[in-house]
Amino acid sequence: MNNNQELPWDNPRFRNWVSVARACHAVERALGAALLPLDLKPAQLDVLMNLYRHPGISQHDLARKLLVGRSNITMLVPQLEKRGLLRREGDEKDRRILRLSLTAEGEVLLMQALKVHMALIEKAMATATPSECDFVGEHMRRIAEVLKID
Repeated sequence: MNNNQELPWDNPRFRNWVSVARACHAVERALGAALLPLDLKPAQLDVLMNLYRHPGISQHDLARKLLVGRSNITMLVPQLEKRGLLRREGDEKDRRILRLSLTAEGEVLLMQALKVHMALIEKAMATATPSECDFVGEHMRRIAEVLKID
């Protein structure tokens, strides 16, 4: 390696990026642990939240919203359906499309999980003022937009 080459960890942007990545991983681990008593994983919570917000969404559109492949959704949906948390129904106009919606049991579990999730968010964000929270959120949205893959 060239001794004159700047090392990435000497760059403040790199150090801060690593901090963001570590925070993201810490939140994912903490959320996973917090959801264990509900027998729910973060990816399953994402599905339930999106079905609540977008009832009747197709599996394809759900995958796009969650930024995952359709195969991920194809694996998650049957698990949640088997637990009675969601239902799949054929589209009236296009039989190839399956529409997803929460069951009553799914909505109850979602509301419990949202309390857990919000408590975690409050704990994590309690170190920042509301304006700092807004700044972090806006900056993360800009980063997501810059790195967006179509």
